[in-house]
Amino acid sequence: MADGGDLDGDDDPPNIGNPVVTVSDLSGTSPAGRNLKEWLQEQYCDKPLEQCDDMRLHNAAYVGDLDTLHSLLQENSFKRRINEKSVWCCGWLPCTPLRIAATAGHSDCVAFLISQGAEVDLVDVKGQTALYVAVVNGHLDCVRILLEAGADPNGSRHHRSTPVYHASRVGRVDILKELIRFDADVDVDHQLGPRPLFSARTLSSLVVCPLYISATYHHLGCFRVLLQAGADPDYNYTGPVCREALQRGLAACLLDAVLRHGCEPAFVELLLEHGANPNLVPWDEHPNLEPVGRVRLRVEPEALRLYQEARSEWPFGTIEKDMPI
Repeated sequence: MADGGDLDGDDDPPNIGNPVVTVSDLSGTSPAGRNLKEWLQEQYCDKPLEQCDDMRLHNAAYVGDLDTLHSLLQENSFKRRINEKSVWCCGWLPCTPLRIAATAGHSDCVAFLISQGAEVDLVDVKGQTALYVAVVNGHLDCVRILLEAGADPNGSRHHRSTPVYHASRVGRVDILKELIRFDADVDVDHQLGPRPLFSARTLSSLVVCPLYISATYHHLGCFRVLLQAGADPDYNYTGPVCREALQRGLAACLLDAVLRHGCEPAFVELLLEHGANPNLVPWDEHPNLEPVGRVRLRVEPEALRLYQEARSEWPFGTIEKDMPI
């Protein structure tokens, strides 16, 4: 996938019209899946089973049947269920209608449900918000609608990933810019995690960082956007750092990471332009492609030259500005 999310191809795919699907076209649950769905309903749904039998609202959100949504939400009984988590016709996770519509990319349904009182930041049983699943499925229109309605651009603390991280991983510059426009965090928040009240987490691996994952997949556009938005060029992290653990892992810092992953010189240039410290890289000569841990170094020669030149000009003995752990 390219940075902008476009797919490469010489010929456009044939324009095959999809038939309009409505709620009445959906079949019921198959016998093979009925027991599991009933268990999920019992465990996670907001209402007793006998009150969750009518799934027309959730099914309409799934197929993008806006007319049915209009009709159902004129009734108070369905209006009260607009934020209800339920297992719908083709899904296994109990979700709200908004979460279902955002997953499928039905932007008109997303906008309508919000206008009718759908809460934008409710999470499913996996901790995913409607915004997060819209990002995961690449639905820019839904992302924009949700953000404009006040959705948290950072997703939920109950989920291990964030919208920014996923957009950076798949190279969706357009979605990433939209998230940043609504003040999404571009550095990993050290308070995120299952026990944020007990202590700040110490960074011991860069794999959780948007800059690292965008460099790993060579998404230069995302890498540039993150740095321009103020991402920390050394660790992409807001809290304490354990340098010893990082050096034992995949990379000691982001400059080390882009060199190890054979990124083009532009990645090195961007990091240096935004203040990356070359003295954090634990080697200064060509590594001769020797493996370190499970990573085989494959440094791009021009990128290596830029790094070595910057290191030679950096104040001797200076490691970091704020000396993390």
